[in-house]
Amino acid sequence: MGTAEVQYALQKLTALLDAAGIPYAVAGAMALNHHGYRRVTVDVDILLTRDGLDRLKHAALGRGYVEKFPGSKGLRDTEHNVAIDVLLAGEYPGDGKPKPVRFPDPALVAIRGEHGAFLPLETLIELKLASGLSAPHRLKDLADVLELIRAAALPAALASQLDPSVGAKYTELWTAAQTRDDE
Repeated sequence: MGTAEVQYALQKLTALLDAAGIPYAVAGAMALNHHGYRRVTVDVDILLTRDGLDRLKHAALGRGYVEKFPGSKGLRDTEHNVAIDVLLAGEYPGDGKPKPVRFPDPALVAIRGEHGAFLPLETLIELKLASGLSAPHRLKDLADVLELIRAAALPAALASQLDPSVGAKYTELWTAAQTRDDE
């Protein structure tokens, strides 16, 4: 599966969500790409409310989408064979345990762009940091933040705009990002 299939799956999904009036925010690697760090991915991460997920399933199942498994909140785009991973507003990133950072309501935070509604930069960074800090198997989330800092030349001062529970890790990664590998 190539990058094109994932991009097509994203376009198809956002068109469906927009047509149905379901608030959403693109998250994960597709949001990283939107904010300036190009990372290849094989799935689409989308932030919805529980109601939004119910409405999406009603609009999509049997119409080019299937559940990943019965009762799953995840879907699969059967046309492009791309997994759609659903993140739910109110839940916690990483280990799923309560913490100061949680998935926000997409209707309150999403920023509309030419290619859909995306998580704002600060929110994406907070969620990635909270995930990587709480779940040792999610170290890629910390690496994503480091690479985003480099790719988008993010300022150290951004730490002050983040939840205090993740600000120190942002500063640590920002400092690490200032060191370049010799080629």
